[in-house]
Amino acid sequence: MDDSRSRCPWPGDDALMRAYHDKEWGAPAHDDRTLFEFLLLEGAQAGLSWSTILNKRVGYRAAFDQFDPALVARYGDAQIAELLQNPGIVRNRLKVRSAVANARAFLAVQAEFGSFDAYIWGFVGGRTVQNAWRELREIPAVTPLAEVISKDLKRRGFSFVGPTIVYAYMQTIGLVNDHLVRCYRWGELGGGWRP
Repeated sequence: MDDSRSRCPWPGDDALMRAYHDKEWGAPAHDDRTLFEFLLLEGAQAGLSWSTILNKRVGYRAAFDQFDPALVARYGDAQIAELLQNPGIVRNRLKVRSAVANARAFLAVQAEFGSFDAYIWGFVGGRTVQNAWRELREIPAVTPLAEVISKDLKRRGFSFVGPTIVYAYMQTIGLVNDHLVRCYRWGELGGGWRP
């Protein structure tokens, strides 16, 4: 990893956070399994640090069948009880039950739209919203669009999808480019582009 490049300050010196920043955060994700993975992880993160979730990501992949929503949607009480004993994930009953319910809602969205990708990217017309923040303090925790998406997800039966979680999800999957303008990833991900 080239540490001489200018990047957003939030990863600090944490190698895992830097790798996530450099390779994933803000990069447009269109694979439904990846979209499901981040939806589940963002919900699990509520009230915790993102580094906590990244450090448990391997455990989540193993525990939740590599984030296959069709498999997760079939989990019953026995599998939920097993998950609540798994130290590789956040063992919060509401979050685990939410993951299963969200898998079912995810499958319903896929059935209606052909893919979750078509649904979620439809909110931005299939194109990343290019922001141009200079300082971390300028980046909002919630936006009107995040509120719209949150409301629609809740209407469809999703949980742990409040507007703050949804905005973090939007940042993660590249619906918005919230890298700071001085970060090398901002330009790589289309920063500065105008229609």
